[in-house]
Order: sequence, then C-alpha cells, then structure tokens
Amino acid sequence: MKYEVILFDADDTLFDYGMAEGQAFLNVFAHFGLPTGAEEYAVSYREINQALWKDLEQGRITSAALRVERFNRLFARHKLEYSPEAFSEVYLRFLGEGTYLIQGAVELCGGLTGCRLAIITNGIKDVQLSRIQGSPLCNTFEQIIISEEAGSQKPEPGIFDYAFAKLGITDKSKVLIVGDSLTSDIQGGMNYGIDTCWFNPLEKANEAGIKPTYEIRDLSELLRIIA
Repeated sequence: MKYEVILFDADDTLFDYGMAEGQAFLNVFAHFGLPTGAEEYAVSYREINQALWKDLEQGRITSAALRVERFNRLFARHKLEYSPEAFSEVYLRFLGEGTYLIQGAVELCGGLTGCRLAIITNGIKDVQLSRIQGSPLCNTFEQIIISEEAGSQKPEPGIFDYAFAKLGITDKSKVLIVGDSLTSDIQGGMNYGIDTCWFNPLEKANEAGIKPTYEIRDLSELLRIIA
C-alpha cells in the first residue's frame, strides 16, 4: 500500500457542510423570531462568509473574529438590529448539531482498514468536535487536527508540522491529503510536499492553476487509489 496515513479535510469532503449550515441558519433565525430570515438573507450570508474564510486562509482574520464578523457584516448590510455575538453563539450551537455526511463517507472510511486516518480542518474547534463526535465516524480518526489548536491553518505549513508531530510521521511519501478545496487542502499539501487528492463531485473547472496528484468525483474512487 503506497499510503499509510490519510489526512481528510472535514467540510464538504466527509461531512456535508452545506446541509449543516442551511439547517443551522434556519434554526438560528427562528430562534431570534425571524422564521423567514434564512430564506431572505442566505445569499448575502454565503457571500460574506466565503469571503471571510478566504481571508482566514490568507491570514487576514482569525477564526475567533470570523465567527462574529460574518454576522456583523450581514446585519449592517440589511439593517438588522441584533447582537452579532449572541447570534453567533446560538448559530454555532446549532451548527455543531449538523452531523450530516457526504454519501459514501462511512463506506470509504470502513474500507481503509490498512491506513491511519486523521482529520485536518480549518473549522471552529467546538463545532467540528461536536459534529464529528455525534456522527457515525466518531471512532474513526486517530487524530483530529484543528487549526485553532495548531495555531496555523491550511494552506500554511504550520498546521502540517503540527499534524505530523501529533501523528509521529516522518515519511512524507506515505501521506495523502484528501479535500475539496484547491486553495486550502490541495495547495497546502503541495506546499508541504505530500501527495494530494482533490474531491470534486460537482466537476468544477480547475481555474486556479493548482494541480493535485489525483482528482476524484466520488469518495469510493479513493479506495482504488489507495489499493
């Protein structure tokens, strides 16, 4: 077997973040007395949130600031008078309940019996731990590497240094990172000198000039690569 350690991104690789986010967004607006808010403000929120996560990747904002700033900007744009801090706290609680998995995730992890599996994520610690521990994959991973604990986020090398130390890895040739983000997962793996697998179920065009070692449309394809 070529790879001994598989580093999985969490959101939109093994876990269905879009579904978790959508349900949490619906629940938080209902909680604050705006039952139609999720529908009215979803497009704006996604635009703001995606821009802030790009800023996080590039070190322009911290995870702690991001979780409040996205609601601060949303409320400013739509002239809503709510506390971004309070809104964020309730939203994150609902988000942590979103344990939805990508189709085939359980079967894939169950089929990788000869490999050591770990999560490497830029997500928020409490949310990610809650979602992973509440899912069918709760006992699957040897380590859950979270950027908040590592003090660095993908694609920076620091989070990979942290992961390698936690896992006791010395041979980069035996490690594969699997993720849906070219700029975070794939670029990070390439920068660190490990092989990469881009999970691209929607067959998005690769316009970033980033070339993964492998590209898959379905998680089951990874089993053939590992074998």
